[in-house]
Formats: sequence, C-alpha cells, structure tokens
Amino acid sequence: MRNSHSLRWAALAVLLVAEAMNLLDATIMNVAAPAIHADLGGPLSAIQWYGAAYTLPFAVLLVTGGRLGDIAGRRRVFRAGTAVFVLASLACACAPATGALLAARAVQGAAAALVIPQTIGLIRALFDGRELARAMGWIGPVMGLASVCGPVLGGVLTHAASWRAAFLVNVPLGVGVLLTTPLLSEDRSLRRPRLDPLGTALATAAAGLVTYPLIEGAGLLRYAVMWTAGLALAALFALHQRRRDRLGRSPLVEPGLFADRGFPAALLCSLLFFAVVTGLTLVVVVQLQLGPRIGVLPAGLTLLPWSCAMAVASWYAGARLVPAHGARVLHAGLGVLLAGVLAGVAVYGVVPAGRYPWPLLPVLAVCGVGQGLFTVPFFTTALHRVRPHETGSAAGLLNAVQQLGSTLGVALLGSVFLARGAGAAFGTAAGLLVATGVAGALMTRCLDVGVKGYGRTHANR
Repeated sequence: MRNSHSLRWAALAVLLVAEAMNLLDATIMNVAAPAIHADLGGPLSAIQWYGAAYTLPFAVLLVTGGRLGDIAGRRRVFRAGTAVFVLASLACACAPATGALLAARAVQGAAAALVIPQTIGLIRALFDGRELARAMGWIGPVMGLASVCGPVLGGVLTHAASWRAAFLVNVPLGVGVLLTTPLLSEDRSLRRPRLDPLGTALATAAAGLVTYPLIEGAGLLRYAVMWTAGLALAALFALHQRRRDRLGRSPLVEPGLFADRGFPAALLCSLLFFAVVTGLTLVVVVQLQLGPRIGVLPAGLTLLPWSCAMAVASWYAGARLVPAHGARVLHAGLGVLLAGVLAGVAVYGVVPAGRYPWPLLPVLAVCGVGQGLFTVPFFTTALHRVRPHETGSAAGLLNAVQQLGSTLGVALLGSVFLARGAGAAFGTAAGLLVATGVAGALMTRCLDVGVKGYGRTHANR
C-alpha cells in the first residue's frame, strides 16, 4: 500500500537529498584538496587521490550495491549505506593524516555505492503512472546541480571554516535522511540475484591497476606492466561474466548489452566525456590556488559561469532542443564543449601563471553550455535499444562508467597539469573530446536514434 500523496513527495525529497549528498562528495574535494594538502602534507599526488579514493570504490561497487538492495531490501540497504556514509564523513573531518583521510574517503565511496542504486527502485515503489514520470524527472536536474555545485560549495565551506567543514556538512544532512527513512516503502526484487564477489574483485583490481600509475607517475616499463595487467584482468572479468551467464548465476553485467556496438560505444563516450569535465574542474581550481594563489573561495566561485551556463543549457535543451532535434543535440554539445576547451588552451597560453585568468570566465561558460547540451539527451540515447530486463544492469553500468571516467580524468588531466601546466591539460582534454565525438557518432549510428526515435523512447520511459 502506497503512502499518502504528501508523504510520498516528502519521501522523494529524502531520496533526492541523499543522492545530492553522495554526488556532492564526488566533486567537493576539487577545491578543498590544496587546502587539505597544505594542512596534512604528503606527496603532491595526494591532491588527486582525495577525489579518486572516493570515486574509484563508488564506481566499481555500484552494481554490487544495487544487487544488495535486490536481495536484502532497498530501504534497508539505503539506510545502512547512509549510516556508514555519515560515520565515514565524520572520520574524514577528524582525519589526523593523509593516509587516514584516504581510507575514510574510500569507505565513503563504498557507502555511496550502497545508497545511489536504491533510489530508482524506492521511487518506483512510491509512485506509478504519470506521477512516476514526474518523480523520475527530478533525478537528472538534482544530479547535474550536485555535480557542478560541489566545487563551489567546497570553496565556500573551506573559506568560511576549514576543509573539515566540507565533510562535516554531511553529518546533519545524513542524520536528517536517516530520521526520515520511515517515509520510504520497503522494496526488493521478486527474483533475487546472486552476488558476484569474484567479479567485483576483478573489476576493482583492473580499475586500480589502470588508475594508480596515472596518479603516481611511473616509467614506461611500469606503465606497460600495470596497464597490461589491468587490461588482462578486465578481459578475465568479461570471460567470468559470460560464464556466469551461461550457468544462470546472475552476472554483474548482462552480456546481451554487448550484442552490438551501440552500447559499448555509449560506455566509451560516457567514460571519456566525464573524464574531461571532472578533470578540467580540478585543473582550474588547483591552478588558481597554486598559480595566482587567489584563495579557496575565489577559486570555487570561478566555476560559477560553468555551473550557471550548464543549468540554463540543460533546461533549454530539455524543453526545446531535444524534442525538436533529438540526439543531434548531443553532438552539438560536444562541439560547443570542444570549442570552449580549445579556447582554454589559448587563454592559458597568453595569461601568465601568476595572474588571475579573467578571459577564462567566458570560456568556462561555453564549457558549461556544452555539458548541458550533452547530458540531457545522452542517457536516453544510450538506453535507446536496451531491453526491459537489461535496463537495471545498463543504467548501473553507465553510472559506474561515469564515476570511473571521473576517476581517470582526475588522474590523467591532474598529472598532465602537475607536470606540464594547465594549457597542456586543456590540450589533452581536447584530444579526449575528439575521441568522445567519434564514440558518440558510433553510438547514435549503431543505435539508429533519430528525432522520432528519441521522442518515442523518451515518452515511454
């Protein structure tokens, strides 16, 4: 039996607050990281690990977190994940050294992987019909707003108090969510899947082997050895998933998703795109604090043009452009973002490192427009031909790849910046966007998404 109308919408607010709280922590460290490093010390690569230690376990445990909700009940797992997240946030705020902070960040990421996958199932348990479509429509704006507001909020909190406040803000929010979880209806899958500890371990090890040398730096031989090992484990993971599917043992990833090239191209497109946008926000705010040394608050506020432009572009794309032009808006967004990134290369080429780069502000606004135009049609396009029984696995995999892309972007673009400067990092991002465009073109061509096809898919979801 469903809750009353008012309580159902209050329950939706609880779920959205939890989503925002978890996603904010994926980006809030971009601004606070230099202040943390100045306080706790450690190698310069720790600046990148503050973000990667969170997003890496978040990415690789997302699908497993969803499975636990299917098995044990989504409200129960949601409550447990939120409680662990609050405790881990408190541990981050009290961390006495870099190692302790990184360990607490990893626990935070694992807890987020328990919370985020439950929200869609819990929303479906609360709503149906037209109200379900309205409720689901709130997820995208909240996720987008949380991702772009994280660096700004991190700058405000760090400036007003200290970097520890960026973690402490999670405590009252998390406690509020826990106190209101009785508003949620318990929900679990009728067909309970099995966990896959070996598959999870293989995916975690593969992602770690690819990410570690990007952040820490290594000679050519070390890169080759670790990346070869990582790719070998990724191939072993794929074989393991096929074997579990043949034996009827609930693979983490539905092998049917890779029957044609469209969905793998969507995964690659997502990986590269979010590597660019997450990595560049880190580069901008860290460069401002290490170069002109303008302070954490101005560095965070510098990203406001990006955030505001993304919000406006997302609204306009959803209301006007996508219904009229479909998935073509996605390619337009990539083109606009590429133009902004190339302009960023020029800005960093002419503005001295010790000066505030005023011409960068309109450039960041252009980047925000590009991101807003891309993200609105992307997920619907990527899921265009996914069959109903594969939707959960596909959505979970897309979210996991998004977080993995964020991890790799922080690692790669952060390392290029520390070694060669912000201009080189923007140049590398431009190359990644060209590859993103190729993957996006392959995705839309293989999935055969036109204006009418997009409209049907969007209406049916």
